[in-house]
Amino acid sequence: MKDKARIKTMTFSELENYMTETGEKKFRAKQVFEWLHKGVRTFEEMSNLPKALREKLAEEADPEALVTETVQVSQKDGTRKYLFRLSDGQFVESVLMKYSYGNTVCISTQAGCRMGCAFCASCEGGLIRNLTAGEILDQVLAVSRDIGQKVDHVVVMGVGEPFDNYENLARFLKNVHDERGFGMSFRSITVSTCGILPKIRQFAEDFPQVTLAISLHASNEQIREKLMPVDRTYPYDKLLETAREYVKKTNKRITFEYILIDGVNDSTQQAEELARQLRGLLCHINLIPFNEVLGRGFSSAKPERVRRFQEVLQQKGYEATVRRELGSDIDGACGQLRAKKNEQGAGSWKQEA
Repeated sequence: MKDKARIKTMTFSELENYMTETGEKKFRAKQVFEWLHKGVRTFEEMSNLPKALREKLAEEADPEALVTETVQVSQKDGTRKYLFRLSDGQFVESVLMKYSYGNTVCISTQAGCRMGCAFCASCEGGLIRNLTAGEILDQVLAVSRDIGQKVDHVVVMGVGEPFDNYENLARFLKNVHDERGFGMSFRSITVSTCGILPKIRQFAEDFPQVTLAISLHASNEQIREKLMPVDRTYPYDKLLETAREYVKKTNKRITFEYILIDGVNDSTQQAEELARQLRGLLCHINLIPFNEVLGRGFSSAKPERVRRFQEVLQQKGYEATVRRELGSDIDGACGQLRAKKNEQGAGSWKQEA
């Protein structure tokens, strides 16, 4: 049987071509594009399309609408954690975080991950597959539909390594930005990478307005290599060199993410070493209290050590902030909810919060 066309993954021009190639008028593409980006789940909901076209699309095309398996809601701060089921039965996670400046959604780009970071729940079981651009986009649309409000900001920091799925990431960014659809400003989007250097350079060319975040998590090569296997391919010094190239090319500061793990990377000496490593680099350092993952053997840094680490960086002239702990009463660490679902099997998981 012929595979259905993934029209939510198509760019606007590709959708126009698809419509004309299937014998439809070109203007129908705009109508379908607008409906898809409003978050409709079926073609039947596209009320300004002729019935014959809606039936044709239902037969030949895939709206790539994710199924909301469950939602955990924090009683402390309203953070909402979503587990979405894909069409093939795989699961991904998204998180809605409410800030004073608006609604921010953290989304996933892969089912699983092959980067193998020692502290991360997302890589348990390895990489299953890449998400399509439509599946990435639908996380944003599903959350917006659920809360009945516009999503103001997107951070691509969920399950998976975005630059390991670069083509679909790029399609998603173009589509979510398109003013004929969701119309999100590039400046309202942040993409995080563990440090795939060729893609950082390409990203600077393709999306200079989108904020880049780099998961650093170490003050030197030795620590980073133990925590993040990607360092063996793209070493610490080369990563910082590429970061400097990125800033020079885009004139945008980089956010460095730094998870603080007790007794591993949280000492005053390591804070001072990090300050030396980043000297002269336009950046913001986002210090992240570690969400403990069962079986990983790591613990979160003590609050006083987190504060001291921040103070050292600030005294050295860096903008260093500690990420506010949201959703601490639900499955906090990225990948935990998906891992729990995979362990217990489809249909057996029950909401806990």
